[in-house]
Amino acid sequence: MLKVKKIHMDYQVNPVGVEAMPQFGWELESDRRNVVQTSYRLQIAADRAFSELIYDSGQIQDRESAHIFVKDTEIMPASKYFVRVRVWTAEEETGWSETAWFVTSLLEEGLKAPFVSGETDDSYKEESKGTYVRGTFRVKGKVREAYAFTTALGLYNFYLNGEKVGEDEMTPGWTSYRRHLLYQTYDVASALKEGINVAGAMLGAGWYKGIMGLTRARNNYGSKTGFAMQIYIRYEDGSTETVCTGPSWKGCDAPVVFADIYNGEIYDAAKEIPGWAVDAAPQGEWRDVVLVPFDTGVLRAQSGSRVRVMDELPAKRIFRTPKGELVIDFGQNLAGRIRVTAYGKPGDVIELHCFEVLDHEGNVYLDNLRHAKASMKYTFAREGTVTYHPHFTYMGFQYAKIVSWPGEAEKENFTACTLHSEMERTGNITCSHPLLNQLHHNYLWGLKGNFLDVPTDCPQRDERLGWTGDAQIFCRTACYLMNTYTFYKKWLRDVEADQTPEGGVPHVVPNIEEGRTDGNWLLRQGPHSAAAWADVAVINPWTLYLMYGDKAILERQYSSMKAWIDFMRCHSEDHIWNYKLQFGDWVALDAEEGSYFGATPNDLTCTAYYAYSTGLFAKMARALGKEETAREYEKLYSHIVEKFQRTFFKDDGTMTAQTQTAHIVALYFKLVPQAYVKKTVAGLKRLLDKENGHLVTGFVGTPYFCHALSQNGCVKEAYDLLLKEDFPSWLYQVKMGATTVWEHWDGIKPDGSMWSPGMNSFNHYAYGAIGEWMYRVMAGIEADEACTGFKHAVFYPRIGGGLQFVDGTYHSIYGEEGVRWEREDDKVILTVRIPANTTASVRLDEAEEVLEADSLSFVQKSGYMEAEAGSGTYRILFRRGEHHGFGNL
Repeated sequence: MLKVKKIHMDYQVNPVGVEAMPQFGWELESDRRNVVQTSYRLQIAADRAFSELIYDSGQIQDRESAHIFVKDTEIMPASKYFVRVRVWTAEEETGWSETAWFVTSLLEEGLKAPFVSGETDDSYKEESKGTYVRGTFRVKGKVREAYAFTTALGLYNFYLNGEKVGEDEMTPGWTSYRRHLLYQTYDVASALKEGINVAGAMLGAGWYKGIMGLTRARNNYGSKTGFAMQIYIRYEDGSTETVCTGPSWKGCDAPVVFADIYNGEIYDAAKEIPGWAVDAAPQGEWRDVVLVPFDTGVLRAQSGSRVRVMDELPAKRIFRTPKGELVIDFGQNLAGRIRVTAYGKPGDVIELHCFEVLDHEGNVYLDNLRHAKASMKYTFAREGTVTYHPHFTYMGFQYAKIVSWPGEAEKENFTACTLHSEMERTGNITCSHPLLNQLHHNYLWGLKGNFLDVPTDCPQRDERLGWTGDAQIFCRTACYLMNTYTFYKKWLRDVEADQTPEGGVPHVVPNIEEGRTDGNWLLRQGPHSAAAWADVAVINPWTLYLMYGDKAILERQYSSMKAWIDFMRCHSEDHIWNYKLQFGDWVALDAEEGSYFGATPNDLTCTAYYAYSTGLFAKMARALGKEETAREYEKLYSHIVEKFQRTFFKDDGTMTAQTQTAHIVALYFKLVPQAYVKKTVAGLKRLLDKENGHLVTGFVGTPYFCHALSQNGCVKEAYDLLLKEDFPSWLYQVKMGATTVWEHWDGIKPDGSMWSPGMNSFNHYAYGAIGEWMYRVMAGIEADEACTGFKHAVFYPRIGGGLQFVDGTYHSIYGEEGVRWEREDDKVILTVRIPANTTASVRLDEAEEVLEADSLSFVQKSGYMEAEAGSGTYRILFRRGEHHGFGNL
């Protein structure tokens, strides 16, 4: 039976706040094989009954079930539209799908409401206290539909008639405020009533004006918080009305007496104002608001991937440390906040300090938080039971020290609530090796802990910045784990917004350090444009194109990508690229004692990335039909490669830099002269053997190490590297009890002592980039560069590592891709699952004989057998040659 399983719009389900007609796609489900869509019919209506059609495609002969663009159809602002589709194949049809929908933003009209602030004097410039703002308005009749469009300078919770609107947290998120600020869209029809209504917001300093950045500056974007609201009401009689923030609103201090991203929150319940967002004339010292000037032209709508509470973890235990400290253990390193429930009396205090790890004696370890206090404090105003959580902060933690508590603390009093951008889970891997399963868990939770509106480096210390290098190397892994399209699309707009006029890319985005890098020992050496970091401008759009097949992201980022390539070209000398501060192979273990900079020369790593990004840009230009540009940059690419080979290879084919990372990037970026590939591979193996099979790589070399091996006939060596359990290795961290990925290979040393507290995050996803290799090679779920977005996939699991089985899934835009392989004596059972309306190449690693082909026709290739397959599930049994073996654990 054929059915439409799900409709997605801009890669989201039922998005709210779209800025233009979305692109459409759908997943098909069938119990048949070789299902190919032959035609479809798409309808969009202004009503759920589809009696008010605004678009009807008619039956379109087309096999594409994604990237469907509707042209020449007008949509109205602040409106809900309903969508359905039906699909035909050669054998059957679906009938109409279940109805999907989308809600438009203000579209080109934009949000024009003024920002109102309860911070009315200069005293607030140096404070991070919370404020209320509120206003009243009259609803004149029965409401048919109503949408609120809200945003803030700072952080806000939005209320209507006493109830918080929506489930979003930390809104409006973190953007390059002066160039890009998002507003949120909410359906508020059910929250309104005829007569007097009260709208309001509680505001906090947040990223906008709180202490932030490596320089720990305040007022980075402005010195006053502000709230803007525009409610669009349609009445049953057809009339409309718009309600906005304005000078008639009032402001007042809130019970959040302090809230800061790094330092936590202090809440005094005695300062609560009952009914502040309900009563027409509430108690409290209300004052006139001030209007905060702001360029509304930079406002854009946010349609999805908003921050919410995503997981709730009850406390695992409460215990006393050897020093006598009372500590809560949640059993998982995470980013978010703690919700507490407690009985107390007036003046009683709840105070918790969050932290990541215990020291080697089992005591509270706070040193790696640096200046961050990461605390929460609540003071009771009246006797009774309260439930409280911080409003305008988040912490990175597994543990919390109980500094103060009324009565006896029980583990049932505490729940850890994770906060991260809402994204659909898309990938999973399980295998016969429990440590690898835990490693997968760890980098998944590394994503959860660091994808809080921007891809941060860490969630716990006084940093939490959008380091571009971390975001770049983890992007492909992230795309397997979750549907990150909307998340990255939003952040890449800030990458472009924060580029220099020349096209340079900041080290962190949003570039909160802009104009004050002299205050930091590292950034003063160069404020932007480091290889591997700045290349995020090209590599992330390319990765999204590979994983989602979406050319729209290439169009959107085209100018940004080109500007970055041209920046490198402008500042290169005879095609060797290097520029001011370069991080190089950051925190590699081959660095000199006391240094963060790895041993691989910057000229080499910079020029390697210059070549790699230029080559990718040429491919994307060609995908967009920009043939002249593609030829220009292909020529540039060939010149860079030629220069790289002449500069970094000796006459005998030996690399000038004898480091693991030099060999890795040369191999993975395909910069090695063809005649010297085998010699370069041998050189990498020799350098690996020199370290007794261990890596000594940092941020540049580590992501590609296993790829450089497996792509060059060294699958066994790649597995051996992955499966190392002693320091330094991925599994060393797992065996040391990690539940996320660490910043340093030896964040906790074998003797229990710590790496330098100045930079020792235990939730730092960068080295989790190994997940990409586990999905692409170990599970063998690979995108096809010639047919992106998994319209055609390549299933090529590499058998090894002594594993008994590997089971991998990835939910692409077409449906669930699945690969499972398991050993049976000298045979391998391979099961693959191919979504409807897609095809795949199925490759059998080192196959000597196919025993059961399940209707597929395999042909011999170099190192594998291959068959082309249509959609469906297939089970193949094959024998590998005795000389290949399986390896041993």
